[in-house]
Amino acid sequence: MEIRDVIHGSIVIDKDELPVIDSRFFQRLRHIRQLGFAEHSFPGATHNRYTHSLGAMAAATHAFDTIFRGPHSKSDPGIPGRLPLPDMAPKAFGRFRAAIRLAALLHDIGHGPLSHTTEAAMPDASKLWPDGGARHDKRRATHEDYTLKIILDSPLTPLIENAGAPYGMRATHVAALIDKFTPSGDDFFIEHIEGARTDFRPLLGQLISSELDADRMDYLRRDSLHAGVSYGEFDFDWITANLTSHIKDGRCFLSLQHRALYSFEDFLISRFHMFLMVYFHYKSVIFDSMLMKYLASPDCGYRLPADIEQYCDCTDTQLYSHLLGSKNEWAMRTSGKRPYKMLVELHSGIPATKTAADEQKHLLEGLRRELDSRAIPYLSATSTGQLSKYFSRPGDPIFVRYDNHYSEPEHFPLEKCTDLFERYSEKRHIERLYVAPEHLGACQNLGKGLHVRLE
Repeated sequence: MEIRDVIHGSIVIDKDELPVIDSRFFQRLRHIRQLGFAEHSFPGATHNRYTHSLGAMAAATHAFDTIFRGPHSKSDPGIPGRLPLPDMAPKAFGRFRAAIRLAALLHDIGHGPLSHTTEAAMPDASKLWPDGGARHDKRRATHEDYTLKIILDSPLTPLIENAGAPYGMRATHVAALIDKFTPSGDDFFIEHIEGARTDFRPLLGQLISSELDADRMDYLRRDSLHAGVSYGEFDFDWITANLTSHIKDGRCFLSLQHRALYSFEDFLISRFHMFLMVYFHYKSVIFDSMLMKYLASPDCGYRLPADIEQYCDCTDTQLYSHLLGSKNEWAMRTSGKRPYKMLVELHSGIPATKTAADEQKHLLEGLRRELDSRAIPYLSATSTGQLSKYFSRPGDPIFVRYDNHYSEPEHFPLEKCTDLFERYSEKRHIERLYVAPEHLGACQNLGKGLHVRLE
């Protein structure tokens, strides 16, 4: 069957995948908004995790088919030196493709109501895994924990394994592509290429989570479209057409043709600007902050269950229904759309001088003292944007392939081929103070005596 999508057009669904999509675990994502409270700033941004997950599967499939089959255009015979497919058994191709599709489809299945905000209401991770094991640790669960629980230990698990049965694929193989710490347990991702044992898990995992993954390649375009902005737009077709692979020390990694390097840089900047301009919009931030205040309140009665079937009932609608029945100030402000109003917003690096940074710090500290002295309640919020976490978190490297037409192609680590990481190495901080609407008029002149002209 096919599903029509606003981004990818017709998304073909295999018959074995349909029971997974039709399950209540996946259908729940229809009722989880992709951008949480963003609709208060961008009224069109009411799309959900369901459509994004289908889109991520379509993007992952497109990228996979390009890497393993070459460009579809008859006028382009392919990039010389691609993965030597004649050495790969058809069954290996089929099982890798099936695994990458399900991993992309299910990568967000554990998200709570309003996406990330309600993770503060999740139980300890150990309650999801009462039998112990590697996941039994003393910390609060995240949506990734719920994702792994749903895939590995829920009524969805046999549906995943039925879909993978023709390829010898189990649920643990799908989880292993989403979570790098989940062992695959066997040689499912091993294939012999040119007589050498080669591990394809790094490349397949990078298509699910990396600086160039299917998740980002879908949500940036989808969020940009529904928010009505251009920040998240990039050349998806050119990037995916130039994806390839690189085998090093018996492991296969994601690689990008050098001719698409500038498109990749634009992709990174597009994501960076989406965070600053859309995901960190001041209205979204204050609604997140108010909900967090409610979740931290002693009288908060909202908690997400550890029981995975009860979790299926946890949707945005269920959360809003709960908030409407609460007498807590923060719950009523959130559900009644009566947010605190922004008093001041300061961006680090604007202007890019030490004097400016000192002035901003002085202004914020002064405003807080004034508000405290007048007993005016306020909320502080800091949003931090970063171009990339490529260096700050361990992961498999991405390579860039150079073809000079006079010698064998060479592969270089991504960071050796662009200075964008260095030029955008500084994090961007957005500092905001909010006060209740009834106090805004009395507070608007507070900063005048504290403000020093920025040179």
